[in-house]
Amino acid sequence: MIETSIIIRTFNEEKHLPQLLDALELQDYRDFECIVVDSGSSDRTRSIASERATRLLELSSHDFTFGYSLNVGIRAASGRYIVIVSAHTLPCEKTWLSEITGHLKEEKTAMVYGRQLGNEHSKFSELQDLARFFGPKRLVLSPPHFFANNANSAIRKDLWEKHQFDPALPGLEDIEWAKYWMENGYEVVYEPSAAIYHIHQESWRQIRRRYYREAIAARWIGIKSKRSALLEPILEIFFAMADLLKLLRFKGRFFQKAREVLFFRVNKTFGTVKGLLENKPLPDQAARDAVYFDRPSRALVITGPGEAAIGEIQLPELKPGDVLIKTAFTAVCGTDIEIFNGTLGYYKTGMAKYPVVPGHEMSGIISAIGAKVSNCKPGDRVVVECIQSCGVCSECRRENFIGCAVRTELGVIGRNGAYSEYLVVPERFVHVLPGDVDLKNAALCEPIAVCVKGLRRLLEKPDVGHDKSCAVVGAGPLGHVCALILDYMGFKVTVFDRVRKRLDCFSGTAVCVSDDFSLLRSFGLVVEATGNQDALDQTLEKTGAGTRILLLGLPYSTREYSFENIVAYDKMIIGSVGSSARDFEEAIALIDRLDLSRLTSCVMPLDRYAAAWAAFESKDELKVILSFDAVEGR
Repeated sequence: MIETSIIIRTFNEEKHLPQLLDALELQDYRDFECIVVDSGSSDRTRSIASERATRLLELSSHDFTFGYSLNVGIRAASGRYIVIVSAHTLPCEKTWLSEITGHLKEEKTAMVYGRQLGNEHSKFSELQDLARFFGPKRLVLSPPHFFANNANSAIRKDLWEKHQFDPALPGLEDIEWAKYWMENGYEVVYEPSAAIYHIHQESWRQIRRRYYREAIAARWIGIKSKRSALLEPILEIFFAMADLLKLLRFKGRFFQKAREVLFFRVNKTFGTVKGLLENKPLPDQAARDAVYFDRPSRALVITGPGEAAIGEIQLPELKPGDVLIKTAFTAVCGTDIEIFNGTLGYYKTGMAKYPVVPGHEMSGIISAIGAKVSNCKPGDRVVVECIQSCGVCSECRRENFIGCAVRTELGVIGRNGAYSEYLVVPERFVHVLPGDVDLKNAALCEPIAVCVKGLRRLLEKPDVGHDKSCAVVGAGPLGHVCALILDYMGFKVTVFDRVRKRLDCFSGTAVCVSDDFSLLRSFGLVVEATGNQDALDQTLEKTGAGTRILLLGLPYSTREYSFENIVAYDKMIIGSVGSSARDFEEAIALIDRLDLSRLTSCVMPLDRYAAAWAAFESKDELKVILSFDAVEGR
């Protein structure tokens, strides 16, 4: 029989959980099991817990409350003592576990809670609060001094079986439980030698929400009332003044820390007073979810032409049929820069609006799935279609997805893209990669799919009697990919461009290169892959009779043009944009068959997006890939 069960509640704790589990392994007290109760983490928390904890229990985020998650974990526990510890904590000593459980052997002790200390990452005012409420002296609490804290506590399971944690409370389930047993003649002991480092790294919004939900709970269990709202600001002003006095010793950093002190006290006061005064707090599930969970993602947000910055965005709720993806790599595309510059047509016409997170060429790993997702699972390596149509309108039924009136485009129209640590997309636009495909190469799946679709249109029933030769105008990323695919298909390919550095990227391959556009007249099949009006003029003028011309580049500017050259010489112009699920499947099959090394040699972190864009625009690099450090290339 196990004597002690340790319950750890988690939500996106991949950063802190491993070091807590390491510390548990070093404890001198060994008679324990470790149960992790996870509430819908989207990072690697669950995989860490499943590998290292005794047991992992998984809850839906919608079902979470502090009390409910503890009850689920304790119900599965086999120990007679229950130790509760937050995932973002770290025991100070190897004796922590023996110290926190020691008093439970005393018949009248219902609960023990231990000391909490901050670390170098803690906000200054929170360090002072921890020192005020968790001092060096052992205490035995008695009514009406009700207090406890489940970030570092231990209880008797036999008493829990008679009175469980209140699952309805939005916080302070620990104080409610302690209050119940104290009023029934039991003791709650504060043991300072059972100390942990409590590592809070909260945003100001999270601080407001924490104290808001705790204030609501304090009202519900009767330890505070609406009248307490008058005292809270006075108390926090007093604490702020005391904090600032202590800050005087930090002469060089006083003003920086003073600002932090004021922000902390203001946000704490605002959250507390709001929770104490609100007549109908947490009226629905959405409001309850909001106070429990932040789902932030670090992302580049373009807020208007010429305005972009890296910050935090809140991810949308994971609905049935949705998939949450942790981005591995995002390839820079000219469209991203056009959105930033405000020159993309969709933004000029109002079809697309700011703010937006750009990025539609990406690869990643599934972190979580919504209900009704059946074709992929967490851990799958995936790519995502850019054009995301409704699937039911007349245009979609005839597979003209670009014609769907309500379509969105990843990172372009109506849906945030992959310049973000995480993104949420419908499962039907997600494609699972074979296990041996490199994720860095897979980030190019979208432009490969665009080329696949365009070339299929170009090569449908060609009547030009060509000799398996083809010209590509433009040695940029799209032209480079097109040439590689045509070469793989057995065509003799010549790429035309004025920029020698880009033509040199084909050195060592079977692809021929030229800067003499007059030679275009010898090709029956031509791909224009630049989107540049001058290059288009050269293509239309220099090509010979009967040529089939695929226009793959965007955008072409407005210009007067006489179509006599087209009609008189029996030329055919074919337009193509975007790609579909079929094209993505073909692109995935091509990834490892094409030499993409010239397109993936320049990799930069997201923080250097401006340098990445500059390198792309200057044509110093053929392609630039943005990486997200938490995910390996393979």
